[in-house]
Amino acid sequence: MLKDTVFLTQTDTSIGFVSQNPQKLDKIKKRPSHKHYIKAVNSMATLQNFTRVPTLHKNRVRRSTKTTFIFPNTHSYRIIYDRHHLLLLDRIKWAYTTSANLSTHSYDETFAKNSADIIISPLNQKTEASTIYKLGKTTIQRIR
Repeated sequence: MLKDTVFLTQTDTSIGFVSQNPQKLDKIKKRPSHKHYIKAVNSMATLQNFTRVPTLHKNRVRRSTKTTFIFPNTHSYRIIYDRHHLLLLDRIKWAYTTSANLSTHSYDETFAKNSADIIISPLNQKTEASTIYKLGKTTIQRIR
């Protein structure tokens, strides 16, 4: 049941859609299906179920807040530490996360609320984007 649910919630960086179903997110956002979403996880243990964290970067990944990491497998992950966002993620362990807007458009509250299956309040629009790093086995590159 929760696998196909799209939540509208306050994430650690902005108001966003959260779901374990990327096809539903693609349809809502009118986004090409070949683009990857950031996978938000509730812990380092959950992250290690999806990918191997290069040894050189384990401490950085574990301790970084509001930071997205692109791993050598080209998938993006962010460990969530925000208490409000963790209330949901602790129940479902992981989810794809994206901003609550049409692709290439700005946030529209009416669109976001009409598109979501479940709305988790409060919704406070923050504007700080996450920092993004691309990790190699021995390298790191700041993207944003």
